[in-house]
Amino acid sequence: MNMIDPNFPLIDLHRHLDGSIRLDTILDLGRENNLELPAWDIEGLRPYVQVTEPQPGVMAFISKFEWMIGVLVRYEDCMRVAYENVVDAQNEGLDYVELRFSPWFMSEPHELQPDGVVEAIVEGVNQAKLDTGMKVNLLGVISRTYGPDTALEELGAILNYRDHIVGIDLAGDEANFPGELFVDHIRTARDAGWHVTVHAGESSGPESIWQAIQELGAERIGHAVQAIRDDKLMGFMEEKRIGIEANLTSNVQTSTVPDYASHPLRQFLEAGILATINTDDPGISGINIAYEYEYAAPAAGLNLDMIHQAQRNALEVAFLSPAEKAELHENRPQGT
Repeated sequence: MNMIDPNFPLIDLHRHLDGSIRLDTILDLGRENNLELPAWDIEGLRPYVQVTEPQPGVMAFISKFEWMIGVLVRYEDCMRVAYENVVDAQNEGLDYVELRFSPWFMSEPHELQPDGVVEAIVEGVNQAKLDTGMKVNLLGVISRTYGPDTALEELGAILNYRDHIVGIDLAGDEANFPGELFVDHIRTARDAGWHVTVHAGESSGPESIWQAIQELGAERIGHAVQAIRDDKLMGFMEEKRIGIEANLTSNVQTSTVPDYASHPLRQFLEAGILATINTDDPGISGINIAYEYEYAAPAAGLNLDMIHQAQRNALEVAFLSPAEKAELHENRPQGT
């Protein structure tokens, strides 16, 4: 049975561009840039960049990025992977995708300038949009893993291209760098007119989600798994229409939940929360959006009505204007 509603747009709201790099592109860039890759064929490379068994935590999962971003030696490499992200999203049947990326994280392995990375990503995505007709928006990521001072520099690099960005995301090491350290950063982002989403309730408890909503002004929460522990928070999120960007497979792979059946997405939907289904880092997880709908969601206990509700929720909480949402629903270039 096809679990995706063909009469409604298919949307991925939580998809890291820097976690969605093709394995064959890693091999190509490894050769072009004279790098010492751990393997020179796709199957040999796979265990170094894709999760093949659950990891002991989020940061262990993030370690899989080493060779995914480790091949980004030149700005043109960043431009290439940005372009391919859009093409891959279209090939998965997506009607709209929000791609997020951390310019500091991508610049670090080969000491690129974060500003140059942002420029390359914007250029690659814009060219792909022209070539494919795909509906895409970019979210800038502030990586809390580097601390608040570096995050301020990262934010500055993203702000230089503010007209090409629709939202900001706070991601990275939630457990060791709480949201309280980034209140001023996110306020500056909001003042730029951007939407706000925050990774919270993945490595820390419900208090992290409360802080993201009340102090950072988050309109959506990435993961939010720990919200299930706080009934008051669940009610608040439902009342205030705070979206949840659920990522089923990656939450199993990071050991945030022990298995699909333990994931709270079903309870979120039953509570009327605007929860959605997303891929997170499809290149690292070795999945696509169809896998999340066809396999992961049923394994998490969702019936067809719940899955379709999650699909509809994605349009409601997308960082789009009402007119853009209406146009997307009416046109559905891939969903017809």
